[in-house]
Formats: sequence, C-alpha cells, structure tokens
Amino acid sequence: MSDHPHRLAVLKGGPSAEREVSLRSGAAAAEALREAGYEVSEVTVDDANFVVPQGTELAFLALHGTFGEDGQVQDILTARGIPYTGANAEVSRIAFNKEKTKEKFRQHGVPTPEGQLVRSLQEVTLSPPLFIKPNAQGSSVGTHPVLKPEDLATGLADALKFDSAALVERFIQGRELTVGVLGAQALPVIEIHPLDGFYDYTNKYTKGRTEYFCPAPLPEEIALSIQKEAMAAHRAIGNPVYSRIDFILEKSGKAYCLEVNTIPGMTATSLLPKAAAAVGISFPQLCRRIVELSWARRQEEKSL
Repeated sequence: MSDHPHRLAVLKGGPSAEREVSLRSGAAAAEALREAGYEVSEVTVDDANFVVPQGTELAFLALHGTFGEDGQVQDILTARGIPYTGANAEVSRIAFNKEKTKEKFRQHGVPTPEGQLVRSLQEVTLSPPLFIKPNAQGSSVGTHPVLKPEDLATGLADALKFDSAALVERFIQGRELTVGVLGAQALPVIEIHPLDGFYDYTNKYTKGRTEYFCPAPLPEEIALSIQKEAMAAHRAIGNPVYSRIDFILEKSGKAYCLEVNTIPGMTATSLLPKAAAAVGISFPQLCRRIVELSWARRQEEKSL
C-alpha cells in the first residue's frame, strides 16, 4: 500500500430509497475528486454484487441510506480488503439506528429529546406533541410530526412501512440546525428553514422549498456551544471520520441533538460542502480531506 491512495472508485446509487440522491452525490464527488488530482472510476451499485475495478486503492462512499450507511457495504469492502471513506461498519450501524444513537447520546451526556422505540400503537406511552420516524432509515423518509392524538395511528403506520420499529420522541418546537464535522473540526452551524412545514424528504430535495443560512444567524456563544455538542455527539457514536449532525434549538436557547449522518449529501449544494465553503474549504478540497482522513483511519484500524 502506498502512503496516499491515487486510484479511487466512487460508489453511488445503491438499493435504498435514496438512490437518486446518491447518484447525484456520487457524480459530483467524482468530478471534485478528479479536480483534486485523483484517478477516479465510478461504480453504480445495485446490490451486494457490485464490482470495484482492479487496482482501486480506496472506495469513496456516496451511498446514502440502507446498505450504504448501515454497515453493510463497509463489511463487504472490509472482507474484500478494500479501504473506504468514512465511518467503519460498527460506527455506521450505531449511527443508522436512531435508538442506538440516542442511547450513546444519553451515555455521553449529549442532550436529546425523550423517546421510545415502538413496534405497534399499543406500545406508545408518550403523548403528543410527538415526532415519529422509522428507526433505521435515512433522509427524513417516513417521518411525521404528530401534534394531535388522532394523528398518531396514521403517522406511526406510515413510519412502520419503512422499518419494523419506529422511534417516537417528544416534539421539540424550535429552529432546525445542522453541523458538519470533519475530523476534529466542527464546521459552521447551518440553519435550515423550510418555507412550509418541516424538513421532510420533499422540502429537502425540492429546489426552492427550503432556505439555508450559513453560518446560522445565532449569538456567538450559542453557535459555539452547538459546535461543541456536535463534536460530543460525533465522538459519542464512535468518532466517524466525518459526519453531519442535526439539532433543534428551543426558544430558551437549549439545543437538542437529533441524529448523526455518516454519509451526508455530497453535491456542491449539499449542506456539508456549504459549511466547508463558509470556512474557505472548496468542494474538491473537502473531498480530498475526506480521502486523507479516511485513509489514515483505515491504516490505524489495520494496525490495531
């Protein structure tokens, strides 16, 4: 193995509900990596039988959701002896499972809304206002705010279409924020402002439905404390190489950590690249940084 990888394969697509977004992420990342000087091939993944070109030194993962972020592709690549970017399989499994993530937050003192894992309506003991999401699914798929008791059954039934269990948590009214973490650096806080409703799949991926403010218009001490919480959350789930961490900020100034994305969107207009650009890191530089940090991490894991 050389000190630095030069031949990369960008893995994109995948079998999840987020395939289309992943194809866009992968294409954008591949272009940025070529610009950064790497030799890049693009691999469209349909299932576990994907083929990585001979001589690939590192797989750059742009697979969102199931299979990409839940440890499956990481296990396959490890078995094939191919290093890859981002969180390892174990950390991916924790981050993709919202209840396991919450457990880690609680153990490490990261503030997070009260919540419970349920498989049926009868198991729900919390009362509205609530927020319901499939326990292991990405990109706000199947998520619902439930403000009235009569909406609970339909919201839960929809969430359970996407996973066998759902996380029901106390609904926190406030501003939606997100923080990108790159290695040991917390990037500027971004405020996500959907023009209507909350940041669901439609608002997330439809142009013009959501405004983004980066850096978020926050008092400096609040921004710093949220960046600090982001680093704590990043470490709590096992220190992925990079991540994007979502928060809700109450009027009182208290921030609650919701979840960790270990393969956040990677188009030039995605939130992690936006935050990096705000501190002068261009998209190709960001992709290069992810490659270098990941390479160092895989070498470290190998020597353990």
